[in-house]
Amino acid sequence: MTDRSRPLHQPRVLLVTGGAGFIGSNLVRHLLAADAGVRVVVYDALTYAGNPRNLEGLETAYPGRYRFVQADICDEQAVERVLAEEQVDTIVHLAAESHVDRSIDGPLLFVTTNVLGTAVLLHAARRAWRERRDVRFHHVSTDEVFGSLAPGAWFTEETPYDPSSPYSAAKAGSDHLVRAWARTYGLPVTISNCSNNYGPYQFPEKLIPLIIGNALEGKPLPVYGDGLNERDWLYVADHCRAIDAVVRHGTPGRTYNVGGDSVKPNLEVVHLVCDLLDELRPGGRPRRELITFVKDRPGHDRRYAIDASRIKTELGWQPAVDFARGMRLTLEWYLGHGEWVEEIRSGRYRGERLGLSA
Repeated sequence: MTDRSRPLHQPRVLLVTGGAGFIGSNLVRHLLAADAGVRVVVYDALTYAGNPRNLEGLETAYPGRYRFVQADICDEQAVERVLAEEQVDTIVHLAAESHVDRSIDGPLLFVTTNVLGTAVLLHAARRAWRERRDVRFHHVSTDEVFGSLAPGAWFTEETPYDPSSPYSAAKAGSDHLVRAWARTYGLPVTISNCSNNYGPYQFPEKLIPLIIGNALEGKPLPVYGDGLNERDWLYVADHCRAIDAVVRHGTPGRTYNVGGDSVKPNLEVVHLVCDLLDELRPGGRPRRELITFVKDRPGHDRRYAIDASRIKTELGWQPAVDFARGMRLTLEWYLGHGEWVEEIRSGRYRGERLGLSA
């Protein structure tokens, strides 16, 4: 196990791409709260899933330690400018188009952002850092790059890539680019492949916030296929701690799988949301009666499950929030932030089904 009292890399100025999104905004809050010696620069294009409200209060709470830059990762000049202006020594790359259903409807946008955007960042980082070794490029990826698992199987860092959707294929391509820049140019990189995240600030196109929103409005709760597709669920705060651990203590060139030890069928997740809402916000008939089975997503992978032994053994990370507690915390957050939810569901996204153009 790595000696966590002596990090291999000490961040001073972190650039978090996609920092106004779900995982990004949670990570920015974690980084600023956990280390008073770091400055965080958020770089985000503010596409539909990027929300400035996710970062409200940070400039006041952390004066001089936080900056927001609205720009596209495909804009090489903008990337190079912020790296030079801020003297960035650490990049945490989260910016990506991330919803599988949207990738079915519009695959080229996913290739542009996830593949070309990652290449632009890598190229700019290499030019800015030259031969420096006190720097780090951390790339956040997904378990979806591995494709579908057989029952009882688990993803390890050695699992061959077998992506099924335009989204997962584009993320697989970005992973390969990061490794290529490390091997060809010697860029100090780390990669993490995480399982399904849930928690505060998640855009409501994803399963859990979509079900919460629909259930509160008394709308049908769509479940794809037979509802038995399995996912490994990771509370976002645990993921943020994992990213921080990899950035500081991870071995350059190494990949770390991050999972929540919570493999659940989708239908079980929906049932738990319904039951918790019936408890926390009672009223009317049981929410389970709103469940509606719909035509399955094209190319829907059957099972994802992460073996996170490496990060546990080498870096001492463990998920601290089990699924039952994480779901309760998540629902309490959404119930306490009705304005945030209403702003999104009444404007940019109304819970409509996507990914039907295949």
